[in-house]
This record gives sequence, structure tokens and C-alpha cells, in this order.
Amino acid sequence: MTEKEKGELTHFIKAALAEDVGDGDHTSRSTIPEGKKGVAQLIIKESGTVAGIEEALAVLNEVDKELEAEVFLSDGESVHAGDIVMCVTGRIHSILLAERLLLNIMQRMSGIATATRRIVNTLAGTRTQVLDTRKTTPLLRFLEKKAVRVGGGINHRFGLYDMILIKDNHVDYAGGIREAIEQANRYRKKMDKPIDIEIEVRNQGEVADVLNVGGIERIMLDNFRPEEIREAVALINGRFVTEASGGITEENVREYAEAGVDYISMGALTHSVKSLDMSLKAKTVSCDS
Repeated sequence: MTEKEKGELTHFIKAALAEDVGDGDHTSRSTIPEGKKGVAQLIIKESGTVAGIEEALAVLNEVDKELEAEVFLSDGESVHAGDIVMCVTGRIHSILLAERLLLNIMQRMSGIATATRRIVNTLAGTRTQVLDTRKTTPLLRFLEKKAVRVGGGINHRFGLYDMILIKDNHVDYAGGIREAIEQANRYRKKMDKPIDIEIEVRNQGEVADVLNVGGIERIMLDNFRPEEIREAVALINGRFVTEASGGITEENVREYAEAGVDYISMGALTHSVKSLDMSLKAKTVSCDS
């Protein structure tokens, strides 16, 4: 994790805890003596790919630096119901304060990693890699995109700043494909910034238009059927990186990959996954027992 990422994570954890705690955890305060210590286990409740362990440890550290965690698994490992991710020892008030945020992060990230791993496994034996998109939860993009990497996927651009991606609206507002590409290249030259240009196309005619203009690094084939992907890939013939997007599901992703595209981008990896079920449960004896 870079220093920038550590800073983002700390800022997020502080804000999330403030949202949850308010003026105090009155349930824990009213039922459990202050300072009493205990043990809790983080238990997996269904099969999947675990992710977010580093972030969970950061939550524990932010809540109470004296909490101790013994970790038994690593991000990216396959898990099954009953597996123990970690055992936490320390003040019970602190464990319970950290519980929900820790679980929210790990369940969400593990769900994304699990979905991504399924897609990666489905694509095994093809040349195609799966990409995420910007269809992420606001301010959680850095965690959700990390979870995609944990699952074996590839990150597309992180935001609007690290790639020029000319989509259909840009083309229409600019006056056409040639106009959009030429203006983007003038901008890139003026900015003197090493940034790739990708353009979205809607049909084979637009593929031909892009090939005539050039000046880009990647072509996104949007809402093409697999047979249309195959035709477009043959027409492009390796001159540019190819990406398929739109209408691609876990059920048909293999068919798209076999059409020969370099990348498949799937917003569903982050916008509609099911969180992986897990829980933090009190343990009556030490972690070693």
C-alpha cells in the first residue's frame, strides 16, 4: 500500500467511525464494564475469495492501538464456511466498536474479489483479461478496485484523470469521431502528458472510421454481439488494443473472450456484487485455545 493509499484509508476509516459512533456506543457502555477484555474470531460463513485483511487491521489499529490480532489467512486465498480469518484480543468495547466497519469493508471487498475470481477462472485458457470500471461506490473506489486486483482482475482507469476515454457522448458533442480524436490529440500534445486515448465505438462503421483516423491506443467495442466482436477484432488486426463492454455477464463472458478481444470490462464486478458472508464472534477462551 502506497503512502497515498494509506492516507486515503485512514481518512475513510476516521469518517466511517465518526458516522457510526456519534457520541458513543451506548449499548456496549451500558452492558459491559469499561476496560473488560475479551477475544473475538472473524469467521467465514460461505465459500469465496477473501480480501480486505490489511484494511481490517487498519480499522482495529485506528479504534484501539492495543488491540492484538492474530491473522491466519491472506488476501486472495480461497475460503470456506468455518474458516477463521483472524482472532482479536483486547478491550471488548473496542472490539465491538470496530466490528461493523471491519465487517462492512471485508464483506464488500471479499464479495468483489470472489466475483472477479469466478470471471478470471471462466476466462482461463483465453488471451482475454477482465477489467473493472468507474461504476463504484463513491469514495470507496480505492478499496473496490483493490478487491478486483485481489480477485485476479485488472484495473481500468481509476478516474477521469489517468486516461482519455472518448465515449459516445463525447463523440456526439465533438461533432464526430475524427473531430473527437484530433481534438484529444491536440490536447494531449499541449498537456505534454503521457496519457493513453481510448475511444468507444457503437458499430462496425465507427470501427472503420477510427482505423482511418488512428491516433489512439485502444478501441472499446460497446454493446457488440460476440460475432460482431470477432469481425471487429479481425478488422482491427492487432493495430490497437481491443476492449469489449456492455451486456456482458458471467454467463456469456467466455463467448466474448473467445471472439478474440484483449479485455472485457464489467461494471457488475463492483456495482452489483453480493457481499461475502462472515461474522465477528465472541470467543470465551484465548486465541491459542
